[in-house]
Amino acid sequence: MKSSTIVARTIGIAVTAVLVSFAVVNASGASGEATPDSNLTFTVPAAPGGGWDLAAREAQQAMRVEGLSGNVQVVNVPGAGGTIGLSQFVSVPGDPTALMLTGTVMEGAIITNGSSATLADTTPIARLANDYEVVIVPADSPFQTLQEFIEAWRADPHGMAVGGGGIGGTDQLLAGLLMQATDIDPAELNYIAYSGGGEVLTSLLSRTVDVGISGYNEFSDQIEAGNLRALGLSAQEPIEGIDVPTFIEQGIDVELPNWRGVVAAPGLSEAERDALVDIVTRLSESDAWQDTLRRNSWTDSFLAGDDFAAFLEEDQARIADIIEELGL
Repeated sequence: MKSSTIVARTIGIAVTAVLVSFAVVNASGASGEATPDSNLTFTVPAAPGGGWDLAAREAQQAMRVEGLSGNVQVVNVPGAGGTIGLSQFVSVPGDPTALMLTGTVMEGAIITNGSSATLADTTPIARLANDYEVVIVPADSPFQTLQEFIEAWRADPHGMAVGGGGIGGTDQLLAGLLMQATDIDPAELNYIAYSGGGEVLTSLLSRTVDVGISGYNEFSDQIEAGNLRALGLSAQEPIEGIDVPTFIEQGIDVELPNWRGVVAAPGLSEAERDALVDIVTRLSESDAWQDTLRRNSWTDSFLAGDDFAAFLEEDQARIADIIEELGL
């Protein structure tokens, strides 16, 4: 073999080796600098099918449509009003690609379950939207109106079984607030807790409970199909797309938004937190997410970063006051 050929092959091998080494270095650098733009995981601290799960999967789809992140996953960790998922989430600090769904339900559950983990252990990112609670009965229920139900409830508070989500969540809080506002002793509340709206629906249709409370979207199909009748909505004012009168419209001064938001893991740098705030802000402003709000009749209540952190602290205190006042 000619010496020139040997030299050429030697040079080729050397060049290939250098290129491969560059590729390995670049790949390891990329994997060591994971960002929400390339990879993002939503932890849903509840079973599939509920309000948090719907919000996470809607966000996942909107991010895919808008190309906001290369790989968006949803992981469910159900139990105890979200506090099991919360405890697991905060036990893995420093992950800049992890978000967890949270909201009013978790605030109540943290208190009533005596959770050692709280939202103060997370990194607040943003509030996304407000959902609202609805009080519903089967279509053949004797209660045609909210007032008829309240009168029967007042006559026999403990005899009226109310089905809803986990202990301390918005469903139970709303029941207590309605009792308080209509001169019924909240201590007489006969509340039966279920893991989600699906079980509440089953219990209603099987007549295990007299009335159900949960997020509107968990019952909307059954309401529209005529299988359930909605008696009242927990919004402050009428919501476009929801043909249910508010409690306030019906003379009962009660409103309770069930907000949906996201928090990040503890132990993030300021730059990592800002990157998550940025991608969630871009999500909130996207056409796909605005369409999500319209389709689900959610109210846009976007609040991010330090403003959301301040809201979390204030709202947790508000929910604690409600729970203490109602004796729940």
